Amino acid sequence: MRILLAVASRHQGTWEIGEVVAQRLRDRGHEVDQCAPEDVATVADHDAVVLGSAVYTAHWLPAARDLAARCAEELRQRPVWTFSSGLATQPANSANSPLEIAALGERIGARAHRSFRGRLDRSVLTFTERAIIAGGRAREGDHRDMAAVAAWADTIADALAAEPAAPRRHAGACSA
Repeated sequence: MRILLAVASRHQGTWEIGEVVAQRLRDRGHEVDQCAPEDVATVADHDAVVLGSAVYTAHWLPAARDLAARCAEELRQRPVWTFSSGLATQPANSANSPLEIAALGERIGARAHRSFRGRLDRSVLTFTERAIIAGGRAREGDHRDMAAVAAWADTIADALAAEPAAPRRHAGACSA
């Protein structure tokens, strides 16, 4: 199957989670296009979608929310999974608004959502981001569990293996 993996990441930590998902899906025989959400004009050329975002101030990044809103009808027509990457010291579901994620998932017909711990490197943060992090007393470092990410990607591959073969779609990649 052809899978779109759209990942909104401000400092590349969530993007790298997406890279693990993409590689695992490729290893299982899928064709994967990994793109930033703002570079996706349509999801029509893909059989399935994985949409992920970093979480800042309890919200997904605007680019990921915008893609979900723009392509909601197309997303509801194919298998979709979502994921979040949050503060380095707690899973994103602790930092994320559960109501926001539940509403987004319902709007696009997501099969499941998974939250992962993130990475914190204060040296790449803006002053405002550092101030927010200081209030949250987050620990610096890479707290991502890439083995858990890979295992989650395997569950997606397993679910897709059980899907009936979809008609071949156009061969378009990420482009705005």
